[in-house]
Amino acid sequence: MRILLVTRGSQGDIYPFLALARELESRGHDITLSLPRAFEREAKDAGVHFFTQAFDDIEGMMAGGELSTGTFLAWTRRVIASQFDELIPLLKDHDILVATNTEFAAPSVAEYCGKPLIRIHYGPFIPGKVIPPPVMPWPRPHPIIRPALLWSVLNMGLNLMVLKTLNRSRKILGMKPIRDQGEHAPANSDNYCMYSRYLGVYDPAWKYRWEIGGYCFNDSFSYDRAALQDFLSFVKKDSRPTVFFTLGSCTAKDRDAFAQRLFDIVCRHNLKLVVGCGWWNLGTRLDRRENLYLLDAAIPHSLIFPSCDGIIHHGGVGTSHSAARSGRPQMIVPLLLDQFFWGYRVAQLGIGPGAADFKRTPDRRLEEMIRGLVDSASYKKNAAALGEQIRSERGLENLCRHIESYDTAAACRLDA
Repeated sequence: MRILLVTRGSQGDIYPFLALARELESRGHDITLSLPRAFEREAKDAGVHFFTQAFDDIEGMMAGGELSTGTFLAWTRRVIASQFDELIPLLKDHDILVATNTEFAAPSVAEYCGKPLIRIHYGPFIPGKVIPPPVMPWPRPHPIIRPALLWSVLNMGLNLMVLKTLNRSRKILGMKPIRDQGEHAPANSDNYCMYSRYLGVYDPAWKYRWEIGGYCFNDSFSYDRAALQDFLSFVKKDSRPTVFFTLGSCTAKDRDAFAQRLFDIVCRHNLKLVVGCGWWNLGTRLDRRENLYLLDAAIPHSLIFPSCDGIIHHGGVGTSHSAARSGRPQMIVPLLLDQFFWGYRVAQLGIGPGAADFKRTPDRRLEEMIRGLVDSASYKKNAAALGEQIRSERGLENLCRHIESYDTAAACRLDA
């Protein structure tokens, strides 16, 4: 098969597609991967056939220093026209399009080219009646406001942001206008949920075609082996518990102040702290004490998290799944979008104290949460059990087989 893969975003969005492209090529398929220029080096290291996107989206989106929902939506609106320009010529030479749900032009592009679309979701982003939209700061079910109403409100906002831009391009291509992108996209796609059925949720009332297959972990990207050994030496130097803290590619104005609050608590309770510096040099303003280690290199989570006693992070889908797979308790400090949903799930599953707020969580409560993260037998038991479940999933294999189910030529050969 000739397969076009398209993704945008940060590591949690890009790394699974790098693993997918590499696996599909090893299975004999012709792959073209479209990804942001910020990840060109990773694509070269993976050895896959790729194109970098003309619009330098992720760096432009995050140039302001703090990634907000408004910034994300404005970025999305800016890149839609470039999606039409880039994807149509590529898809004409491929059999199928596999794209994340943030590629808002993908359903229209697939429709124009007459090709099937597998739309990848990193959370329960399919409108329904049971699950509220995971991109809102209140992801838990409301006793009065029904999820269907929240989805309607979200779709109204989505249409306000993207519909005019989408229909402008559709008109140029001679296509009929869309009335509701929230309905058009899932109705004209094969909706594939790339997250764990054990960590995430699904709505039995979903009326669109969907499947949930597990997260596609990428454990084989190149990394600094010396940095890994330094990290392991720090963790193993004594028996004090180790807490890992990172915001990944996200940032916030209060990140340094929160890191200091966290470090003060760690010091008071004689714990060790590892700070994953990420894209924004998190933790570099902290005093360099013997119980602090700054990890400024990208290393697979599978090599780091199992050595930690508790993991504090922003709640990105990749980090949430990696922490859950490690079997270690986790605590989330959500900043935007679906990060609130994953914080809610952490609390709901009893694998950690849930979500903390940079500004609103008092010092005393934050201290209780960190102590519970390290000491709670219940968190440890639940996290270990969930880790076994997620490790039993074969997310990459499941998605490859799902894509290969569209190989009609192979199916005909088997029938013959």
